[in-house]
Amino acid sequence: MDLQTQMKQIVANAAINEVKNDMILGLGSGSTAALMIKSLAHEISSGKLKNIRGVATSFQSEVLALELNIPLIDLASVSQIDLAIDGADEVDPGFQLIKGGGACHVREKLVASKADQLLIVVDQTKLVQNLNHSFPLPVEVLPNAWKQVQEVISEMNASSSLRMAKKKAGPVVTDQGNLILDVLFNSGIENPKNIEMIINNIPGVLENGLFVDLVDKVLVGKVENNIPVVYSPSKVV
Repeated sequence: MDLQTQMKQIVANAAINEVKNDMILGLGSGSTAALMIKSLAHEISSGKLKNIRGVATSFQSEVLALELNIPLIDLASVSQIDLAIDGADEVDPGFQLIKGGGACHVREKLVASKADQLLIVVDQTKLVQNLNHSFPLPVEVLPNAWKQVQEVISEMNASSSLRMAKKKAGPVVTDQGNLILDVLFNSGIENPKNIEMIINNIPGVLENGLFVDLVDKVLVGKVENNIPVVYSPSKVV
């Protein structure tokens, strides 16, 4: 296992220490979240954690949880989630996020907004001073509206491109059957709350990848002296 994977594994394991018996858990998406789900399955099968039920944030996490025999319940059937554990593509000092590199941000945000606590697990490469200087903001749009939305975004001092699939002709299609515009603002995003609201008010937009004022705790994996370690940064208000 290379150092990058070790770093992700150690932070995934640390996240499981936050899980208690009888919890309903939001199961995040992405590479670090997948390692977390595998660690969770081990703790359940060993009997260390009991009566755990998961709510998947994507088809990816649902399939993995089912393969590992983690009991799942549907998001629509729960009124609240005790703890959601997920990754992020960018985390700023105020714990505002960009998510959606895997095109799962709509369900991820639904789960996060219903969770009593949202725990984010990342490696140190995901920490940034300002959002969107390098990582694009994913915006999920209705298939017949993407060009119209793109034209509106172009008037917001931003550029956007339709996300194209790999190993498949055509664009990426989300779990909801929609398309993704990847947006880069010319000066990054200085006011995430304002941008989140403006973009979500564009006709044809379902949701965007800004997660504002949702995160309770961040666990970060990094390498010190060739050894992976975990730390929890303080939120800058």
